[in-house]
Amino acid sequence: MRPSKNQLLINALATEIKLRRRELGMSQEDLAGGCQLDRPYISLIEVGRKQPTLSVLLRLAEGLQYSLAEFMGLVQQRYLLERAASSPE
Repeated sequence: MRPSKNQLLINALATEIKLRRRELGMSQEDLAGGCQLDRPYISLIEVGRKQPTLSVLLRLAEGLQYSLAEFMGLVQQRYLLERAASSPE
């Protein structure tokens, strides 16, 4: 499967992870440890350079104290807002 080329969606995911992590007072290292991932990988996701697999998304959601459905709902909301803001009227 090829990675998504939908940069707005990738950015929405990155933003939601970073905002929630900061809201919880967590460092990238804290999140990585809680999800059993490497800190550099978290960093690359947060800047939109890596796209996590479904199993990693589940671990991230749990590490951010969300259900997967709740987390992806927030990502979708942000994506729709960013898409609307970038569309010419």
